[in-house]
Amino acid sequence: MSVSPQPDPAAVPAREQVPEYLPARMVNEFVYCPRLFFFEWVEGLFRESADTVAGKVEHRRVDAGEGALPEAEKLGEEELKTRSVMLSSDRYGVIARIDLVEAEGGKVTPVDYKHGAPAKSEDGGLEPWPADRVQLAVQAMVLRDNGYAVEEGIIFYGRTRQRVRIRFDEEVIAEAAEKAAEARRVAAEGRLPPPLEDSPKCPRCSLAGICLPDETGLLAAGAAPAAPATQLSLFEAPAPAAPRKKPEAVRQLVTPRDELKPLYLNTQGLRVGKSGKVLRIKDRDKTVQDVRIGEICQLNLMGNVQLSTQAVQALCEAGVPICYFSQGGWFYGVTTGMNTKNIFLRRAQFRLAEQEWFALRLARALVAGKIRNQRVMLQRNHIEPESRVLSEMKQMIDRAERARSIEELLGIEGNAARLYFSRFSGMIKVEEEDGAGEFRLDFNQRNRRPPRDPVNALLSLAYSLLTKDLTVTCYAVGFDPFLGFYHQPRFGRPALALDLMEPFRPLIAESAVLSAINTRMVTAKDFVRAGKAVALTAAGRKAFFRAYELRMDSLVTHPLFDYRVSYRRLLEIQARLLARVIEGEIPEYPVFVTR
Repeated sequence: MSVSPQPDPAAVPAREQVPEYLPARMVNEFVYCPRLFFFEWVEGLFRESADTVAGKVEHRRVDAGEGALPEAEKLGEEELKTRSVMLSSDRYGVIARIDLVEAEGGKVTPVDYKHGAPAKSEDGGLEPWPADRVQLAVQAMVLRDNGYAVEEGIIFYGRTRQRVRIRFDEEVIAEAAEKAAEARRVAAEGRLPPPLEDSPKCPRCSLAGICLPDETGLLAAGAAPAAPATQLSLFEAPAPAAPRKKPEAVRQLVTPRDELKPLYLNTQGLRVGKSGKVLRIKDRDKTVQDVRIGEICQLNLMGNVQLSTQAVQALCEAGVPICYFSQGGWFYGVTTGMNTKNIFLRRAQFRLAEQEWFALRLARALVAGKIRNQRVMLQRNHIEPESRVLSEMKQMIDRAERARSIEELLGIEGNAARLYFSRFSGMIKVEEEDGAGEFRLDFNQRNRRPPRDPVNALLSLAYSLLTKDLTVTCYAVGFDPFLGFYHQPRFGRPALALDLMEPFRPLIAESAVLSAINTRMVTAKDFVRAGKAVALTAAGRKAFFRAYELRMDSLVTHPLFDYRVSYRRLLEIQARLLARVIEGEIPEYPVFVTR
């Protein structure tokens, strides 16, 4: 597939004006890793890790201080100590919260507390890490700019309980001023710095799953398309500014699964309140369940479920999205907190959405990937896949990759879907149940709005759940989910979520439906008819939620990176790779396909 030229990065408008003051801690992050600094300060992204939590615990004592440091001219000769001092410097445009200030003889000494251990010098002694030295020097700059006499500072390393002293000579101060100015320039230019190459810093970084350093490096270096991913059978137990070195191997810096799980509330009339950091779920006046907010990644409300304002605020503060559905499973929308401030990615998204060449290029890849995955589903799970259908679907893949317009792609996708669903019933492997009544778990054709048979009801619910998950993912990454490239804008439709969803329809949604039917997690008794529509009962929805989440939690090997992650984790990885394409770090979007 030919690659059209990306817009000149120099033509991309600069980001918004940076804030007036740059925190000293952010200068530390810039020296440690410019990319980490950009994520945290410019884009407002942050995730906890064991190290960040341990650091917060160690800072509880110093952060509890009142910051009562006398003005420089009123500072006497007496000895004093004061914690959590906040000062700023207009001259350097920096601000610092100093853990501890020790004063004696008219001079002050800043003390900074760090969680780790000091570095070792060439002669075997102790020395501060470069990022820590610069941060402490910024604190000295701030103190001096406020009139205090500062000659040295101290870094206390908690892991070894050792103090390391730093003399603030001209060279140390000049280095800190230069790094602070450089960090402000990088923020103002608004271009995400490249990832570190095979750095030992990455495995312990809390933002490794957002940064994807090795994955970005591999794709930016022009990795050749890999063989499709291998997974278990459904029923078995703009190019970069400069070339970068291709990693010899991609380290798995993200956990295979997310420890947090979605919570579904399916019983009509439930009320959800908050007690401390716990959601209290009541049916009338009886508490039926308590759920810790810190243990869930999203809250899904099906139909008539009431949620208190206090609970909404707590969930927004914790970054847990609230997803609203009709009782029948129609996805209404999401409430989410200010957990992403990445307006810059959305600006790039809006610019490229107006570029026909980019939208067509991405749409070709998405549609071709979807048809590939549909074809694989038939090959692996159909009782007797028909060679003619498989051959015609392969032709549809070739045509999709050469399509000259979005309209042509829509026709190709529709034809492939017709072929695929004409043989969908061959993947349903249950015999007709005795006493099933009017419902049979077979499939003749795809129908919707409303679905008129049980299998179509399951497919509609599965697509609704997958749309919800990708909408949540888009918000988490920083996209506007309502502006797509293949799916055109339409009122109330999350077009970008639907774009990303295309290759995953057969792998997640349809696989979950087939698994629910073939393993008898859902049976004919789990459906009811309302007019022409067929819907799941409450018990049926509950059973299908379990089938869907089992699919989302199953592991699959990524074809490019050769590590195993859950489908839920994979959705985020793929969305972040699309962000790397839109921001010009990698040349094209690697659609996930299986074999």
